[in-house]
Amino acid sequence: MGRTNPTYRDALRAIEERWAEFRRALRRRDQPRFDRLFEYAREHADASGLLNHQNPLLPALLSIDLEQEAKLDDHEERLEEVEQRLSETVGEQQQSSTEGNTGGVE
Repeated sequence: MGRTNPTYRDALRAIEERWAEFRRALRRRDQPRFDRLFEYAREHADASGLLNHQNPLLPALLSIDLEQEAKLDDHEERLEEVEQRLSETVGEQQQSSTEGNTGGVE
């Protein structure tokens, strides 16, 4: 019987195991963040496996970057929405304030 090559997911699991001591040394608040990074890498494991890169850490890092970019995009969209609502609210307040000063008669 021939040997089978490990899958990318196997390689990613091995990387995570090699970093286990580092994870344990992190502060408790950072451990879930560390775990999240590997979740991000697993999200793109299919694409990373197709790449078949010699160093499986590089596709994992790019996968993490992609997920963080997506999160940044989401936050920027939410921020723009909040800023727009705030601007509309301030505009309405200024308009009602102006109307209140003139007594509503023009």
